[in-house]
Amino acid sequence: MLLQILKNRFRGVISFIAIYMAITMATRTFLLIFSHADVSWNIWDLIKVYAIGSFYDVLSVAYILIPFALFVTFYTDKIFYKRWRVISAYIFYVLLIAATVFGAFAEYFFWEEFSTRFNFIAIDYLIYTSEVTNNIFESYNMPLVISLWALFTAAISFFAIKYKVFTPKEKVATKLLQRLKIGGILILFPIFSFFAFGQNIDRLFDNMYNTELAKNGVYSLGSAYINNELDYHKFYINIDNKQAITELKKLVSSDSTELASTGNDGIARTITSTQKENRYNVILVCNESLSASFLTEFGNTQNITPNLDSIAKQALLFTNLYATGTRTVRGMEAITLSIPPTPGSSIVRRPGNENLFNLGSVFKEKGYDTKFVYGGYGYFDNMNYFFGNNGFKVVDRAQFAKNEITFANAWGVCDGDLFNKAIAEADKSVAQGKPFFQYVMTTSNHRPYTYPNNCIDIPSGTGRDGAVKYTDYAMGQLIKKVKQKSWFKNTIIVIVADHCNNSAGKSTMNLEKYHIPFIVYNPNIIKPVKVETLCSQIDVAPTILGIMGWNYQSKFFGKNILTMKPEEQRALVGTYQKLGYLKGSKFVLLDVQRQSEFFTYDKGTNNLTPSKEDKQLLNEAVSYYQGAYQLYKDGLMKNK
Repeated sequence: MLLQILKNRFRGVISFIAIYMAITMATRTFLLIFSHADVSWNIWDLIKVYAIGSFYDVLSVAYILIPFALFVTFYTDKIFYKRWRVISAYIFYVLLIAATVFGAFAEYFFWEEFSTRFNFIAIDYLIYTSEVTNNIFESYNMPLVISLWALFTAAISFFAIKYKVFTPKEKVATKLLQRLKIGGILILFPIFSFFAFGQNIDRLFDNMYNTELAKNGVYSLGSAYINNELDYHKFYINIDNKQAITELKKLVSSDSTELASTGNDGIARTITSTQKENRYNVILVCNESLSASFLTEFGNTQNITPNLDSIAKQALLFTNLYATGTRTVRGMEAITLSIPPTPGSSIVRRPGNENLFNLGSVFKEKGYDTKFVYGGYGYFDNMNYFFGNNGFKVVDRAQFAKNEITFANAWGVCDGDLFNKAIAEADKSVAQGKPFFQYVMTTSNHRPYTYPNNCIDIPSGTGRDGAVKYTDYAMGQLIKKVKQKSWFKNTIIVIVADHCNNSAGKSTMNLEKYHIPFIVYNPNIIKPVKVETLCSQIDVAPTILGIMGWNYQSKFFGKNILTMKPEEQRALVGTYQKLGYLKGSKFVLLDVQRQSEFFTYDKGTNNLTPSKEDKQLLNEAVSYYQGAYQLYKDGLMKNK
């Protein structure tokens, strides 16, 4: 009897599960072939990819079908066999097929860009639909994509309707208790699984591409949404809070610091400079996705950054600095707040991020005109709110006059227009008799990789190399134009990336894809020196203030790179979930479920080799990350 009920009552549900599984398996196979050069083709790894993948496919479709399972289970026989119920079921199943096929296409585009299944970036993209939609239409042949989507949807739906896979074969009289024996499993399985299973399967593979392939896109999207902010104490290795803060105070201290005397000030301390105080203007250019690997200094042979290569030779160049994350807002967080990455989304996007101690607040206290200059619309990723509530005047695309825009795409005006606006804003500050500090955020080095014609020798919209070369061209024009300004002789140009162009790799964490350039330029002020100190993006702010020769009250986690001792050198890197700590060649990775892994890092080969536990290294890592989480949560990163 139960078999008859399954074949008739639950025929539509079971049929859609089969269709969904076929589509997700085909997607997995396509992505496997697409990434053939990077995946492990070990037979056991491939078996695990498909076995684990099948499980998460079943789990994800079970979540999707909970409403259908409820209806099928609790509809009486009289309602279930009504014609309107059958027609409505067909409509909903066809819509689900269309959504599943759409998801497969979306997964390909997301994989092409990030080499991962859907993650927290996809969540952000669902929030900021305007920029993302425009970007997609500018990047891809959408008439072709939409046509293929409609074709696949129509073909699958046609055969499903033709063979009546969603229609009961015959009318079978049933009782609620009988239906509950099958429907209960379909309903309770995903609910039970929600509490029993995560998707932390990294340790089952040595290759991260295989790990991602074993996941399911829909399940990953839901997981990212739920885990957008993670409680450090609940998910990660932790120690007593007082012990963590005590250790953290030691880690952030140096010869030039004096810690606050009271015990409830977190890591507040006084920074004392041995230099004379300078009143330089500062233009900090945060360059979108500018990997160190694009520059000749770091081995690139394509000559796509001739201007930056020239600037670097005349500047203070930091060759061993690592970004804290893989998103623009994570880079902003590190540069402005000098704080390690905390689990979940960046502080830039979190509630309670107003009036924080930051690089701009130090400049503002010194009487500077502080501005955030951005070529896009700053509501994206909460940028305007964050900067506007932390002492910056916001100048985004909404403040650009029509005659100030010569070229723009989905993400913003071209970098050349952006830099012209930054120069104009600097002129305004000088006219008011104020020194200025600007945080200038670029956008051109971003898909769809479009930019003005006749600037460089690579056609617009043809790929990443062209976008890099254009942003380099714009940077060269910026330097050329500011040199003509009277205020340039007292201005330093800081160039740093928000993150690398791609963080994907075969290793658990691809450290090479966190390596970014940090340049401080003005030949009249800064002597050309190459600094090879291992350091972090959180050290940018203290280093700038060190060059200024300022005494100030600090709550920064970072240090002045120029005065770091060998034993103080370290880098902090993370995703929204994984937290890494690099010291010398030692690397520890913290992950959810209070797990940790230890490695030896070979920078030359970019290989991480498993190593034995290092308690001191673990203690330092935990102190940094737990301390950052706790101090922000307790409001101790606020300005007084």
